[in-house]
Amino acid sequence: MNFRFRRRRFSQLVIISAVTGVFGGITKRTIAQTRRDSPPTTQGVETSKIRLRVNGKDYPLQIESRVTLLDTLRDRIGLTGTKKGCGRGQCGACTVLVNGQRINSCLSLAVMYDDAEITTIEGLARGNELHPVQAAFIKHDGFQCGYCTPGQICSAVGAIAEAKAGASSAVAADVRKQGQVELTDAEVQERMSGNICRCGAYPGIVAAVKEASQANS
Repeated sequence: MNFRFRRRRFSQLVIISAVTGVFGGITKRTIAQTRRDSPPTTQGVETSKIRLRVNGKDYPLQIESRVTLLDTLRDRIGLTGTKKGCGRGQCGACTVLVNGQRINSCLSLAVMYDDAEITTIEGLARGNELHPVQAAFIKHDGFQCGYCTPGQICSAVGAIAEAKAGASSAVAADVRKQGQVELTDAEVQERMSGNICRCGAYPGIVAAVKEASQANS
């Protein structure tokens, strides 16, 4: 090997090592100083004492005001049936029922629902008897991987209740019409459009919601 080449390569390695060492040391010192100067985020954060009533059971909690209902249900109460999906209210995997109405729990703060009646997927069945929507999902194969299914089912329960109460939708032919709304394919697709199934089990979901709506009519 040429001596000049070896010497030039050796010089390059020395320079690289020196620069890396200097900046590496600066980076480590900076990170350490930042950690010392910045207290943990949990210090000084105001908490609130609330009582969540979930699936008929009371849960007294001392909780930070910034914590979502989704994280509270999963991490504090241990009801992991409600799933984390997008975290932006776009997929519907986190759907639960609050006072009978469906909401995206990832966009909702737990402190907003003090004393509210919250129902998750774990609270729909009555002992060994499945909720009609759950039974219909099984019958019509309305799921594949099952990750979105808890949100789909809770959303379907809410949608059926809304139709029964006469709530109109974007596909209603006449929004002035009073009384219970018939859940046609188009109505189900519109009302369930906030719940995404990545496996594409939509035909089964629509069939399940329609059948469950007839059982509840």
